[in-house]
Amino acid sequence: MSETAFKAMVVKELADKTFERSIETKSIDQLPVGEVLVKVMYSSLNYKDALSASGNRGVTRSYPHTPGIDCSGVVEATASEDFQVGDKVIVTSYDLGMNTSGGFGQYVRVPGEWVVPLPEGLTLRESMVYGTAGFTAAMSVFALTQKIPVERGEILVTGATGGVGTLAVALLARLGYQVAGVSGKPDALNFLQQFGVKKVITREVATEGNERPVLKPQWAGVVDTVGGDILAAAIKSTDAQGVVTCCGNVASPDLPINVFPFILRGVSLAGIDSQNCPMAHRRMIWKKMATEWKPEGLEKLCREVTLDGLGAEIDLILQGGQTGRVIVNMAE
Repeated sequence: MSETAFKAMVVKELADKTFERSIETKSIDQLPVGEVLVKVMYSSLNYKDALSASGNRGVTRSYPHTPGIDCSGVVEATASEDFQVGDKVIVTSYDLGMNTSGGFGQYVRVPGEWVVPLPEGLTLRESMVYGTAGFTAAMSVFALTQKIPVERGEILVTGATGGVGTLAVALLARLGYQVAGVSGKPDALNFLQQFGVKKVITREVATEGNERPVLKPQWAGVVDTVGGDILAAAIKSTDAQGVVTCCGNVASPDLPINVFPFILRGVSLAGIDSQNCPMAHRRMIWKKMATEWKPEGLEKLCREVTLDGLGAEIDLILQGGQTGRVIVNMAE
């Protein structure tokens, strides 16, 4: 088993400090120590993966490296009493694909406490349509549902055509919320309407008047995926006792905001950390995603590529051109 060969994307640093990625053959004995060996059937592409695949030291400290913060597959060997050979499982978050060889390889070996049993109601493929993006979206939606009933008002989703944003739209619409989206893409409305969005506003409209301390209240809640000025404006335009979730910084890690929305309207800002989510909460969220929260037409949210076609998708997501989700068929 230790000499079993498999394909993986490998990112290397060159002598001139640039980085290149290629599909190479590795063996299982090159994988890190861990209790559970998983044969990867599917992975998915996230923005963090693209950063790792480009040599971003804030994500991955040392190279050569195999990215991929998500994978689903079948247990091939285990030293953990929680799993048996043949179990279908999901591995996302923790250190997978960051500094631990990740899901862009046909095998991963990880600690048992990183592994989630595939919940009934989901296929391995569907679990990667979700992936970390869907799990993050679901954590955001869960935070909203604790304080914002469906009849309370409209929910805004920023970065609505991205992976987290699109899945947040679909989950919120599945639960009966009225959803608006923020996007800079010209075809965003046509794309998002099939998942339940009622209207789409541009980034310029979303941040209009942002120099003021507070804005006219419009939203019962917000799922923000981008940070920066858009998040600040969303907070300022959230209604009394509303909830704003924050999970991304692609626009900016800075938050130019004052205290007035919090002390005059009682707005709550909820940070979403999917990487280190406790396992009990993680399993509960995955169960909801597999059952009562599962959107109809989940497959419409994704495009499928093979490992050989992944490089072009990495370039696309770095250019801001990706919509929806990209899953990687690792068996091909």
